[in-house]
Amino acid sequence: MDEPSMPTTPPPATPPSATAPGPPTPPVPLAALLAREELGLRRIAGPADAELLWVHTSEMADPYPYLLGGELLLSAGVQLTDTDPERYAARLVEAGAAALGFGVRPVHESVPAALVEACDRHGLPLLEVPPRTPFTAIARAVWQLMAEARHRELRRVTRAQQALATAAARPDPVPAVLHQLAVRLDGRAVLLTARGEELHAAGRRPSPEEAAALARLARLVTRDRPGTPASATDTHGGTHLSAYPLGGGEGLALALATDRREPGDHTVAGIAVVLLSLLTAPHQGADAADRSAALVRLLLGAPPAEVAPLLAGSGAEDALWTVVHARRTDGTRADPLTAGALGASLGSVLVDAGQEGGAVRVLLPGAAREPRDVVRESPDAVREPQGAVREPPALAPHPGWTLGASSPTPLSDLAAADLRAARALAHAEATRTPLAVDAPVTGLAALIPPDQAAAHARALLAPLTPPLAETLRCWLSLHGSWDRTAVALSVHRNTVRQRIGRCAELLDMDLDDMDVRAELWFALRREEAPDARPDSISG
Repeated sequence: MDEPSMPTTPPPATPPSATAPGPPTPPVPLAALLAREELGLRRIAGPADAELLWVHTSEMADPYPYLLGGELLLSAGVQLTDTDPERYAARLVEAGAAALGFGVRPVHESVPAALVEACDRHGLPLLEVPPRTPFTAIARAVWQLMAEARHRELRRVTRAQQALATAAARPDPVPAVLHQLAVRLDGRAVLLTARGEELHAAGRRPSPEEAAALARLARLVTRDRPGTPASATDTHGGTHLSAYPLGGGEGLALALATDRREPGDHTVAGIAVVLLSLLTAPHQGADAADRSAALVRLLLGAPPAEVAPLLAGSGAEDALWTVVHARRTDGTRADPLTAGALGASLGSVLVDAGQEGGAVRVLLPGAAREPRDVVRESPDAVREPQGAVREPPALAPHPGWTLGASSPTPLSDLAAADLRAARALAHAEATRTPLAVDAPVTGLAALIPPDQAAAHARALLAPLTPPLAETLRCWLSLHGSWDRTAVALSVHRNTVRQRIGRCAELLDMDLDDMDVRAELWFALRREEAPDARPDSISG
């Protein structure tokens, strides 16, 4: 039995699945699991369509309190002889379970007929698990199917990102991006004004009713008022409709019409929103296309030195930039659209949501400097000899986010500013403040010479492979939380436990000791210092 015995009285009305975060992997169709002939599974009740998010084994009479929703629950019916099958099935459906797998023998020679009838009545898929199939084999098969689906999704998103970025660098970038988006999503992509007027479009022609519905969604997401949604969706017949506001300040929206929704579509749409926001932002001069392409490359991680020549003459190379690192306060990873909404609220479309540990990086372009020397009095201020202090872009705490920011910095110094912003975010999280700007370096980092600190870090971390070191860094940054680290690294929590245990063995250290944790954190942070990682801005 997996859990201790406890009363079967109902828990609070809100099911666990209402607040539990979703898994970092795509769901597995029940049909894909049933197709694994080596398992010998057979559906004997309930609908054929279901999506599996997890696998859980329990012999409790009422496993409701231990379910998150979306599980394939496996049971041999140990306590079913003393439990009403009707109530058992109803409670599983109430908890959001996706399906029930019932193992026959040694407890039951066959699946009880009362349970089959109850699952049919409640619409819960019921699978018969033959005696030769261990539950661990079913769990392993589900994880394998999830890994395959995740790999397909990542490969598809990566190819779409590359295609969209290439299209964004064409002489006619907006129509090219819309065409690629329509191809990748197998539907229609259209750029609309706040009044629903079509500027550019690609893909199949919609019906008049679909076009009118897309125009309504565009007006909804481009309203200039509090509470305007970051996206809106609708359906018309069998067509899925969606609209996303662009962040260029021009009152434009991207609208999509597709016949189906695939895993990764939301991410692909988010990439297109960021690119189109860049491309439709107001530019001046004959080289606007080149500068837009440069900004896109900067967004996608190109080193500033590589991008700077393309920005020559645009004023961007003379501008002061602020780097912001942000993380959700609840520890969840931000998707591209959520990150894009944060960037828009900060006044920038230069957003990178692919940082380690779930952090989001935003580049805020500031005012251009006057053609005279700038004197830096400290990392926290920029003073012009005969003028007022240049204030950084307006920064304020954002509900649900913790922010760390650098002071305004020239384009050529973005690598150092990126590290200052990351350190400011760590300082803000450690002190539980919503916003920190250029947090001061204190403690060991300020007292130990950089060369000695680097030598100590290399010697201390030498036994660890890069994956182990990254797992340890992430685990320490999340205060030793197994679940949050597993989500951040997209691995199972048991994998995190195994890696951390291996780190403890290789380092011969007690990782429960706060002194040890502090020393390891210092060493891991030292590995991220500018002289240790000169290309940090490129991700």
